Amino acid sequence: MQSQDVAPRPAPSATDPVVDVEQAEAALVEHYPHLVRLAYLVLPPGLGRSRRVLTAHSLTQRALPRSRTATPVIPAQSAGREGDPGYALVRLRVVRTALEACLPLKRRARPRRSQLPPLLPQVWGLKLFPRSGGAAELALDQRLSALSAAGRAAYVLRGLERLPDGDVRQVLRAAGAPDADAALREADEVDAPYALLGSPEFDPCSLQARPTDLMRRRQRTRAALVAGAALVVCGALLGLPDGGWGPDGAAAPPYAENPAARAALDPGRLTKAAPGAWRTSARTDFSVWPARGDLTGDKRLLRRALAVWARPGGTVRVAATPGTPAGGPSGPPQLLYAGTVDGARVVILYDGLRVARYAEPEDGTAGAALDLARTDGAGRAEAGAVVLGRSDGNVRYLTAPWVTGAAERDLTRPGSGAMDLTLTDGVTAPLAGPAERGGGCTSWNVLQLTDGSTTRLLSDLGELVPARLTTGRPGAVKEASGAAALRTWAPYACSLGAVRGQGVRSVNAWEFATQPLPGDGSAAWVCTRAETWRGGGARVMAQFRPPGAKLAAVVAKAEDVPACGRRDPHVLAGVLWKSEGGRWYLVAAGSRDTESVRATGGISASAEGNLLTAKAEQGARADLKGTLDGGRTISGLR
Repeated sequence: MQSQDVAPRPAPSATDPVVDVEQAEAALVEHYPHLVRLAYLVLPPGLGRSRRVLTAHSLTQRALPRSRTATPVIPAQSAGREGDPGYALVRLRVVRTALEACLPLKRRARPRRSQLPPLLPQVWGLKLFPRSGGAAELALDQRLSALSAAGRAAYVLRGLERLPDGDVRQVLRAAGAPDADAALREADEVDAPYALLGSPEFDPCSLQARPTDLMRRRQRTRAALVAGAALVVCGALLGLPDGGWGPDGAAAPPYAENPAARAALDPGRLTKAAPGAWRTSARTDFSVWPARGDLTGDKRLLRRALAVWARPGGTVRVAATPGTPAGGPSGPPQLLYAGTVDGARVVILYDGLRVARYAEPEDGTAGAALDLARTDGAGRAEAGAVVLGRSDGNVRYLTAPWVTGAAERDLTRPGSGAMDLTLTDGVTAPLAGPAERGGGCTSWNVLQLTDGSTTRLLSDLGELVPARLTTGRPGAVKEASGAAALRTWAPYACSLGAVRGQGVRSVNAWEFATQPLPGDGSAAWVCTRAETWRGGGARVMAQFRPPGAKLAAVVAKAEDVPACGRRDPHVLAGVLWKSEGGRWYLVAAGSRDTESVRATGGISASAEGNLLTAKAEQGARADLKGTLDGGRTISGLR
């Protein structure tokens, strides 16, 4: 096998597109088998088939950047990858590290991580390798082993990625290959058809497994057990010095039976609110929900739920929203529900800080699950419903005792009306959840609850407590249930998928500006802010909806910033927009109290008021600054 040094990486250009980590992750997950095959083919066959497989997977999994990263504009011409800068970035990183892995280790030089055996992934006791191909595949593998690393990469980029030679040169140079032209000449000497690159012989995601050396493994296991026993004995002796004080001092031993622990795990001490407590209580949150369901007297079920909450076993699926403590309750929790839901026994408990949901199949405890969610500081609006169960894409909720009606509504169709849901002892009939669909977002179903004269909308974001939806200027928000509020939310409903699984408490949509466009009507600017139960981690997205567009586009987003929130109800954002006449413009808008807007960098322009429209070139970049009425400056959301 020939090898050569990797040339220095070219510096990123100011015109190179910037790729977010989320965009790169989406491309890596979608095209993972293809990227692993690419790494496997570039790696030297001399590594051996098993190590080559593990190294290919390791290099591909480490291709995800740590932050926003610029990538050269190199087209991805295979089907499904046209013009995706995220894919171009991860492909470049895979090729670069695969070339580095081909370099020989030098005595006095510090080895690169890609040159060492991978720490992960590992499969103990097994050797993994692709299925064997025919004579043609074997001959191609032998021919590729005779090439340099860059030559193999050139051949694979031609055949597997279907890139023309000019683009192959760009990829190789960006990956650090010292002589791209020489690599292409080496690839020209391989006369095998490119179709062989798609065969199972070179598929490191379709593997065969065989055991490692069993006798040697047995000897090493015995040696490890002896060494482990010696460490345990030494640790016990060191942990008991002459004074009798262990490292935990006067603390009780693990799993000690103390009164507080026994009370928290005793189903007989569970607290229950009176059925009408919510009518007279100063609080209207989960603490005044009565216990409901047909299994509230099943002590064995309740004991299992409490025990799993305190110490879930290895087979229990545990899920907790970000920032939610996963430990057991400090004292007897409150019982909200115990009953049968869609073939499962479900228990809902509340300890003042968290809501916990325990679920097990009706025919046993295998497959039990525990979900935890923070609910501290919840009020009447946020404590309206809890997810009882999900089945076949449908969701059932347990609603608050003050809820008098429930309905299902498609948030993307504000004029379609709501479909009433049956309420049985606070449990709703199943409604279709807002599941992600492979063909794109075509609808977003939400739960509509009636509380006296108030109507609220709640959206399932994949967690135990649904998020409340509101509209309006921060500090003066209102429920997203009126006709105008529904029209405001409709184009932005699908953007809720970006905040799934983040522990979101509420999401507000605020139309902060309407901007006339050159000859093409007016565009709407909306800021959506997702607040979390833990306080930190709020996500802000500025969205732009040109005239005639059914859905809006997210043009800027940020996390943990006060913009568009109660503490700082201001926002500024911009986007490059192409008119029907084919001209490009920078359009930017700020909230109504913005006195002026200025663009610098690739575009230099300014305007009085909160709107800016300036001619621009495709791909231009600009930094935005806004001046508020009081003289304070704000930066554009990025």
